[in-house]
Amino acid sequence: MTTLTLTSKRQATFPRETCKTLGLKPGDVIELEPRTEGGKKVWVLRPQPTRTRPWLGCLGARAKKVADHSLAAIRESIAAGRKGGA
Repeated sequence: MTTLTLTSKRQATFPRETCKTLGLKPGDVIELEPRTEGGKKVWVLRPQPTRTRPWLGCLGARAKKVADHSLAAIRESIAAGRKGGA
């Protein structure tokens, strides 16, 4: 039987073989479902489908490549935008 130990932050590390058996990868989401079987409360672990994020990074092509990220450059950009001359 595999056992898990919780840290002080209530985190647990699954053994490699358990993750392999369940098909889990870093970042996967697991659903915990309480059930009663034989008069005892048990928990069922069920991997959830990975959600795709098509919007992630979609603005990168529209972003201007700006080399200067100084506060002065930011203020200048804001002032230009307020004047309508971006």
